[in-house]
Amino acid sequence: MNATIRKVAICGAGGTMGAGIALVAARAGFQTVCHDVARQGLDRSRDQAAMFFSKSVERGRMTEEGRQEALARMLPTVDLGDLADADLVIEAVYEDLATKQDLLRQLNGICGEQTIFASNTSTLSITEIASGCGREDRVVGMHFCLPAQLMKLIEMSRGINTSHETFDAAWAWTLKAGQHPVETQDKPGFILNALLVPFNNDVIRAVEAGLASAADIDKAIKTGLGYKMGPCELIDLIGLDTQVRLCEAFYPITLDPRASAPPLLRRMVAAGHLGRKSGRGFYDYSRQG
Repeated sequence: MNATIRKVAICGAGGTMGAGIALVAARAGFQTVCHDVARQGLDRSRDQAAMFFSKSVERGRMTEEGRQEALARMLPTVDLGDLADADLVIEAVYEDLATKQDLLRQLNGICGEQTIFASNTSTLSITEIASGCGREDRVVGMHFCLPAQLMKLIEMSRGINTSHETFDAAWAWTLKAGQHPVETQDKPGFILNALLVPFNNDVIRAVEAGLASAADIDKAIKTGLGYKMGPCELIDLIGLDTQVRLCEAFYPITLDPRASAPPLLRRMVAAGHLGRKSGRGFYDYSRQG
């Protein structure tokens, strides 16, 4: 296996998490293939990348030359065949086991033998995602935090069949990318979501029960516990529909009642209140640009 990673591909780069991971890779100097099934999402991510790097220039964190080079390293495509020579493929697609397994099986027939597959799953088992893909020893868990381009933490996990060489190569890449990896076992939710999904649901149930408003709960958490962002602000950023999907992935494998989606969350999603991306969640963003 080639342990030197030079070219990275992101599957699901038209989505929020995938786009952020692409920014991390391109900013760190890696050729970055940005794949998604729809060109529209890739175009939107490209515009957001240009804005993000422009702000980095304004804040003195990047030169104009560096901005142009980073953007030039990002290669959008809707053709999986363009991932053939990637050294590392990070999937950040829909949080569904069958979808991820099917993607890895397709990639196994496209990519070179040396290519490492990484999953950004936040709740599913790395061992199960890798099962049947044809290179179970070269699959590793690599869970970024949202927004990936700002949050340095990556939860790294091994599947049962992940080789030491694969894990070490993936770990080394996270360091070169300027991230802060931690190792966790291949268990539901890893570290963060095992704690965060039930906690966020507790907060939603508290709002539903009338304990306090979303704004006052956020204020209490930030002021009392020193959090930079309140839980309702975070859920709006993640997306309420994403929180539902996390619950649907997390609850069946843990049977933890606190991990089941609260009724208020489902009603808000049904009403189209998805958080920042729809302009309204626990807060109203309609007046923001």
